[in-house]
Amino acid sequence: MQFLDFEKPLEELYAQMDKLKDMAAKNQVDVSATIRELEASIEKTRTQLYENLTPWQRVQLSRHPERPYTLYYIEKIFTEFTELYGDRQVKDDKAMVGGMAKLNGMPVMVIGQQKGINTKMRQMRNFGMANPEGYRKALRLMKMAEKFNHPIITFIDTPGAYPGLEAEERGQGEAIARNLFEMVNLKVPVICVIIGEGASGGALGIGIGDKVAMLENTWYTVISPENCSTILWRSWDFKVKAAEQLRLTSKDMKGFNLVDDVVKEPLGGAHAKPEEMAVTLKEYLIKSINELTPIDAEQRIEDRIEKFSKMGFYDEVPVS
Repeated sequence: MQFLDFEKPLEELYAQMDKLKDMAAKNQVDVSATIRELEASIEKTRTQLYENLTPWQRVQLSRHPERPYTLYYIEKIFTEFTELYGDRQVKDDKAMVGGMAKLNGMPVMVIGQQKGINTKMRQMRNFGMANPEGYRKALRLMKMAEKFNHPIITFIDTPGAYPGLEAEERGQGEAIARNLFEMVNLKVPVICVIIGEGASGGALGIGIGDKVAMLENTWYTVISPENCSTILWRSWDFKVKAAEQLRLTSKDMKGFNLVDDVVKEPLGGAHAKPEEMAVTLKEYLIKSINELTPIDAEQRIEDRIEKFSKMGFYDEVPVS
């Protein structure tokens, strides 16, 4: 179990628990009463820590190394998943995964960014930062789903689209822009869920849907707190302040009407009880598809366009 810096009190309690269990095993003594007291103390401390998380703490939770990624949810939520590869132009992008599956017996197309569960896999998956071919693969699969009239589900978890020179040479901006245009006009239901990090165009490239949801401890904004801090203050030292100013939490996004729903996570974050999180997310997806399926395709497109056209607000400052 890995602990974040703000979870230090929990780490100390778990350390006490481990020592107590070791002592009980070596000396053959009954410490069950003390263990129960420690367990109660752990739950109380966890509740206190998670009652009022700061924006930066939620950013940390979204990046927790034990947090479930796209392939975990695919395994736990769907059946008969068949992964599809390649964009038919350059190559297969391992940062973007997708394929046909069944959700509660219903055929769907599921697509998402995958970061990797260890150092080797993270390098292979490019830390979830897709190249243009990743977004073109995603669009190819979406068009396939539209052809067969299957709903589309996307899982968003990326620190951003890959910013390398080769990606720009192959049309990173065009690939993302093309996805925005095409996703708005898809005739099938589209549900997008931010399961971790939702940064910039990298997230938006698979983020245009009839329903856009965020898990409770995720973030969604145009730039990461670290990069925002670097631009504004020429240092990463102000990342905590940047996270506050960016208003990037699920609560903020819901308040701005930039997302439709916030899916509650188990106490301690999705990584604390990943199977419970998968069950909750599955229920949300089934409910959303059942709501969207009866709507006429053309009406769905009109509603989608209207929803995204209304996003954003501004203030006018009078000129003196």
